[in-house]
Amino acid sequence: MEHWDRLRGDQGFYWDDGLFRPSTDTFLLGGFPVLRRGERVCDLGAGMGLLGALLLTREPSLTVTGLELREDACRLARRTAERSGWQERLLCRQGDLRRREDLPPAGGFDLVVSNPPYFPPETGRVSPQETRSVARSEVVCTLEDVCRAAGWLLRWGGRFCVVFPTERLAELMETARRFGLEPKRLRMVQHDAAGVPGLVLLECRRGGKPGLRAEPVLLLYDPDGRETAEHRRAYFREEEQAL
Repeated sequence: MEHWDRLRGDQGFYWDDGLFRPSTDTFLLGGFPVLRRGERVCDLGAGMGLLGALLLTREPSLTVTGLELREDACRLARRTAERSGWQERLLCRQGDLRRREDLPPAGGFDLVVSNPPYFPPETGRVSPQETRSVARSEVVCTLEDVCRAAGWLLRWGGRFCVVFPTERLAELMETARRFGLEPKRLRMVQHDAAGVPGLVLLECRRGGKPGLRAEPVLLLYDPDGRETAEHRRAYFREEEQAL
């Protein structure tokens, strides 16, 4: 079934529960990059275009190009762009990020973002639904494929922002560095103060010098079980409370 969810004003995004469901990690990644006016952004494995919609809601001057394997997901992203007034800002091209000929030209982006599959093949909980298994497990593309594509697409000094399970952080950093992406900024995410980090948000810089800055842990819930202010901001819910 198809749905429309509002983000801010008349802007929002389409999603279909037969394809990809909106996930908290995508919303958290949408709030992580430091955005600059007029930047060119590429979303690898863009799905229905949610991540691009989140970034454009924060900074309307961006141009976001999504690369997505499924044409039906691209169609949803294009409908999101039309309804939200982002026809020239939110683009989606069907293609395989593993194929150099499907990628945009080298060095053409200031920022690359990705919410890649989390689990190696044959590990983790694999969904019987094809689209969700592709989104969660490395059955089509791997972490190495994503980092290779990001290294190709970024200009010198450009940034790569990604969300990934904390248990694979060492692998993420090692893989990123093999493709010239130096880890520069890291933020752990955990459910509450009593928990342990389950996700990590990482920013790498193409051609950057060594030196990693760790930021305060992002807590999703306070001791009373209520969403923290940062969690609400990721979903643009703080604006609803202000009305």
